[in-house]
Amino acid sequence: MKLLMAGPSPFVRKVLVLLHETGQVEDVETVTVTAAPGGTDATLKAANPVGKIPALVRDEGPTLYDSKVICRYLDARAEAGLYPEKGWETLVLEATADAMMEAAVLMVYEKRFRPEEIWSNDWIEAQWGKVEGALDALNARWMGHLAGRIDIGHIGVACGLGYLDFRHGDRDWRKGRDALATWYEGFAARPSMQVTEPQA
Repeated sequence: MKLLMAGPSPFVRKVLVLLHETGQVEDVETVTVTAAPGGTDATLKAANPVGKIPALVRDEGPTLYDSKVICRYLDARAEAGLYPEKGWETLVLEATADAMMEAAVLMVYEKRFRPEEIWSNDWIEAQWGKVEGALDALNARWMGHLAGRIDIGHIGVACGLGYLDFRHGDRDWRKGRDALATWYEGFAARPSMQVTEPQA
């Protein structure tokens, strides 16, 4: 199998962390592709018609794309139980993490791929509002779940928080969220997180 990836995407990192946690790293070759808006390369377009990463090219079936789909497939393949049966809380936590990551990525895209004269600070702040909504919910309502057995929700949240540190460190997401910050400090020390830490 081949995992098509680009840059320090938190969605790619979610898949990579899962691969490490489930012992499947040696089964998947990572291939770096270009996935910038307006500059997606042919390899990625052939694998995923919407040109987004990550995409998992398989020998035994069609390419899988969207990190949720890829993670669910790899979890089932390893029988790892990161998606518990009737695990609705896990799915909601994963969705919360994904929404936080998407908003944080869009903030970066606004300034990277649009001319400065048409940047919308209101739009950027609206995206950060979504991030803060997720952070507040995690800190207030999800710490009990995060203290439990690892599942895909834990991985998603940790990758999202890591991306906030990487791209939006000046925003200080930890302020007023001591419980979440303490949890992340512990989870970020896992070998799967250390080896997949984004690089500038």
